[in-house]
Amino acid sequence: MSELNKEVVDLVWGRPSSGGVSASIFRRWTQGFVFSENERSALEQFEGGPCAVIAPVQAFLLKSILFNRESSDWRHISEEEQKAALCSTLSEILESACSSPSTGYCLVSWAKGQSPHTSTHTNTQTQSQTQGMPEPESTLHKSTLFLVFVPFCSKRTVLSVSDLREEVLSLYHTWGGCCGVLLFLYSVILTKGIENIRNEIQDTMEPLIDPVHGHGSQSLVNLFVTGHAVSNVWDGDRECSGMKLHGIHKQASVGFLTLMESLRYCKVGAFLKSPKFPIWILGSETHLSVFFAKEMSLVGPESPSEQARRVFQSFDPEDNGFIPESLLEDVMKALDLVSEPDYVSLMKSKLDPESLGIILLGPFLLEFFPDQDSGIPDSFPVYHYNGLKQSNHNEKVEYVEGTALVLGFEDPMVRTDDTPVKRCLQTKWPYIELLWTTDRSPSLN
Repeated sequence: MSELNKEVVDLVWGRPSSGGVSASIFRRWTQGFVFSENERSALEQFEGGPCAVIAPVQAFLLKSILFNRESSDWRHISEEEQKAALCSTLSEILESACSSPSTGYCLVSWAKGQSPHTSTHTNTQTQSQTQGMPEPESTLHKSTLFLVFVPFCSKRTVLSVSDLREEVLSLYHTWGGCCGVLLFLYSVILTKGIENIRNEIQDTMEPLIDPVHGHGSQSLVNLFVTGHAVSNVWDGDRECSGMKLHGIHKQASVGFLTLMESLRYCKVGAFLKSPKFPIWILGSETHLSVFFAKEMSLVGPESPSEQARRVFQSFDPEDNGFIPESLLEDVMKALDLVSEPDYVSLMKSKLDPESLGIILLGPFLLEFFPDQDSGIPDSFPVYHYNGLKQSNHNEKVEYVEGTALVLGFEDPMVRTDDTPVKRCLQTKWPYIELLWTTDRSPSLN
């Protein structure tokens, strides 16, 4: 286990100089991947913290169940299908994280006979799963954490995808038992390579897991979603004061949206907003959940009006809903519209009749793309997943089902609610409305 050493612990929990890790936070991360008793394809999260791993795994798990199976009865999968879907998902994430197939895929598991507790896949085992773990009142220094956890582990490297999938399947009970989430996290880190992760993280002093609150960093979420541990959610790289800041470089399989964008703390790029499958991880200030649909038209190619909205907004970085009229010519050129000076001047007068010096997004789209159909149905079924029992109705981890209405900016507004879930989704669909089948809207936290 030479690679699974103090470097891994430092990367995950922080350097020794940053002090200790609360034992209660470490305990929160010692759960396995456990399916809900009330929703056959949903993973349960026992306490706050490990959603940075569990939510991405859930998103890819849903992709596998919804789009890789012939059966339409996706909410009533068998135990064997649970096993196959989870192991296929874990393999896919490891494949994505692998920087070079020639270096192989690393799998970290308990050394033979060393597991603190062999758990079954029921949520009644929560306490016994962590048997032998430190008491929550104590503080673990990094060296102690290393000694408590690492000596129990073993590492195996496989060189082919077929061997990887076979090995992941053979470790099914390990993933579902004590520390299964951490063992898989360490597997992803070693498969990616510690140095590769450090080269992608913006602040190498920031650990993947916050030692104070126990939340996973954006770098950790991005590593699981895209295979790259970059710290930002925009498209491509950016220069800032001579420093290159890494972003997302290609379309993701599953997406990411965040409430922080509605509060204007960040701007998620198209590679995460428009993934290959209609599944999005939703971020709040403290938690990650998953929003999904079976409607593939939601992730179809951009319509001209959607492209126009994206280009217009790229000239409106503060998301004001308008641009200075001096930028109208640049926007028109970027969209290959007629941009002769006289015509641009005419459009300025038409789009800014009161001479306010600004061009609003709505009138711009109406003028140049009046009859564009995005190809998205007027309404479609949607689902929301939150892995925390206490965040679900009757404390049962179940999908909340609803209907989404995606309107145009010119349509009369059908006001439903103003909840964090809706505000988060409005960063992708500004005029979305949601009608849930439950009495209360699902929770982002």
